[in-house]
Amino acid sequence: QVQLVESGGGLVQAGGSLRLSCAASGRTFTIYSMGWFRQAPGKERELVATITWVQGSTYYTDSVKGRFTISRDNAQNTVYLQMNSLKPEDTAVYYCAARKISTAYEYWGQGTQVTVSS
Repeated sequence: QVQLVESGGGLVQAGGSLRLSCAASGRTFTIYSMGWFRQAPGKERELVATITWVQGSTYYTDSVKGRFTISRDNAQNTVYLQMNSLKPEDTAVYYCAARKISTAYEYWGQGTQVTVSS
């Protein structure tokens, strides 16, 4: 099992920045990839960004490219999401997730609220 705990959400004005953190514990050696998802009210959960645990390969959904940066600190078992130039449409609950190789994301954090005011 892997446990994930997010932190760093909050209220920010449009154009501002926030950094989310996700600390992993448990069987972290089984992690192949970690990702950040978000879910806005009335909308489906969407993938925001992913990073592979060893290689550090990244993926971003188009709407956050150039604004968000995902990174990881393997020594601290922590993944970060640096969010710059935030927009009101980025408002959502952000979830950290992890998966093993050849599986879907199966480990989830509790979520952290990000609210961007216009």
